[in-house]
Amino acid sequence: MSLRQRLLAMFSLTVMSTVAAVTWTVSLRVRDAYEAQEQQRTAALVSEFRREFARSGAEIAERLERMAASEPVYRMGFDLTHGGDAATYLTEAQSLAREYGLDLLEIVGPDGKIVSSAQWPARYGYAEPAAVATNAAPFLKREDLPDGTSQVALVAVRAVKETEPTVLLAGGMLLDRDFLGGLTAPEGMQVYLYRNFSAGFDAQQLMSARDTMVNAAAWQPVIDRARATGEDAHSLVYPTSRRQDSLDVTAMPLKDSAGAVIAVLLIANQRRELAEMQQQIRTTAYSVAGIGVLLAVGASLWIAARISRPVEQLARAVGEVAAGNWEAHVEVRSRDEVGQLAAGFNHMTAQLSEQRERLVQSERVAAWRELARRLAHELKNPLFPLQITVENLVRARGLTAAEFDEVFEESTATLTAELANLKTIIGRFSDFSRMPKPQLEREDLREALRRLTALYAPALKEKRIALRTQIEGRLLMAMVDSELLHRALSNLVLNAMDAMPEGGTLTIAAARREESIEIRIADSGAGLTPEECERLFTLYYTTKQHGTGLGLAVVQSIIADHQGTITVRSAAAGSGAEFVIELPAAGREEAQEA
Repeated sequence: MSLRQRLLAMFSLTVMSTVAAVTWTVSLRVRDAYEAQEQQRTAALVSEFRREFARSGAEIAERLERMAASEPVYRMGFDLTHGGDAATYLTEAQSLAREYGLDLLEIVGPDGKIVSSAQWPARYGYAEPAAVATNAAPFLKREDLPDGTSQVALVAVRAVKETEPTVLLAGGMLLDRDFLGGLTAPEGMQVYLYRNFSAGFDAQQLMSARDTMVNAAAWQPVIDRARATGEDAHSLVYPTSRRQDSLDVTAMPLKDSAGAVIAVLLIANQRRELAEMQQQIRTTAYSVAGIGVLLAVGASLWIAARISRPVEQLARAVGEVAAGNWEAHVEVRSRDEVGQLAAGFNHMTAQLSEQRERLVQSERVAAWRELARRLAHELKNPLFPLQITVENLVRARGLTAAEFDEVFEESTATLTAELANLKTIIGRFSDFSRMPKPQLEREDLREALRRLTALYAPALKEKRIALRTQIEGRLLMAMVDSELLHRALSNLVLNAMDAMPEGGTLTIAAARREESIEIRIADSGAGLTPEECERLFTLYYTTKQHGTGLGLAVVQSIIADHQGTITVRSAAAGSGAEFVIELPAAGREEAQEA
């Protein structure tokens, strides 16, 4: 990844992380503030319900007290306590309930049985257990109705005045849809009532003031918790799969006179406003993040123009210098630290170029001097015998014809041999100076090694040298100049043969090594010292008595022209030497049997 890309990624990540953190913090704070506000509204509504409940109970008790003190009810009570016929008052409860605005009213005679019932006339003569709570505070009870349903009722019991035994009035109001609709709830809040008439959860017992319940089962957990603990419970309810339809619900248990939970009042706050607010926050955050990323792109481009692009140019220039182009130059566009770095780099490459030129010139002079010295030394050896032979011929002029002929024949033979030696020396120097550029072609090195072994097999057998090959069966493809490579390998084989004048073993091996091909040529001769291993490829250095020091230098030049390397290894004197050549492979071919 380039510096420009890293800067862009860093800026974008920073912007998005910051926006995400701010969004999360703001959303959390908004939610906390909203929930605190909703809790206050819920607490206010709960308090309002409790006041409404107490007010309704007090109003029911007050109406019953006025009813009990009225003249018609007093006469009815007097009549019932003095043997009057109760059947004459069968419909009295209905008229009194309408007159005093009660949903429920039952007149209970001195014997504890119902004389008249406004809500269920057929209960005439039934016992009324609730009549025992005379003059007690209003309480909740389950009220069965003629249609087979049951409702929760808020009931009070009062005695008709001056009746002995006592005639009772048990009246009240139903906690039904009308009651729920009479509760004043703020905007966004709804009130529900669950009638706890069975041990398990019954969805049919959950009702609201206005409409039928949707997905009543979603309310079960909070209702069950309130029923089980007898205390207020709080939970989130999701009537639908949409998050914006969620409700923040407080369940308040309502208990009867015995302390059992007879109903659960549910106050639900709609969270749509919170969901919409959070969605707006997220939308704003996405917009800000998008703008931030665009700004990050712009900032990264600006920084790239100021910093990263010059650094990239400098990096490319360094790569060019490493590749051998010492003339690399970086354009200086600023006077800051990056510009100073570029200027310093240009100054450095300029100095390197100058020093390289001086070094090349010095090396050229030294090379020519060494070549002249070596050539003089090599030519001196055959010139001395030539001089002696010519002087012998001059002196032989005074000898007899037979003696002169004998001296002449010996001298001409010597002259011919030494001239041939001179020709060989000059040819070697000429070959080294005219090393051709390789003409690379794709070739399987196994074939090159087979040609090599076939060529030298007779000579090896004659010198009592055993040939051992370790060549892999799969393809060993490389881009090589077959003639030059053959020349280099032949030189190594000849050197190995020279190292084993009394016979031995020559090993030729080849194998694939990932991206390269390794060729090893080893002998079992006298071996080399560490110093000889270090200097063996140095020009004009030789371990042979009559060598020129050019052979291995030529081999190294050929291998280098093939983008390869050659090294020599010798564990110790007497253990032989091993030459290792590594050449670039021409691609990944599948392993294949030879």
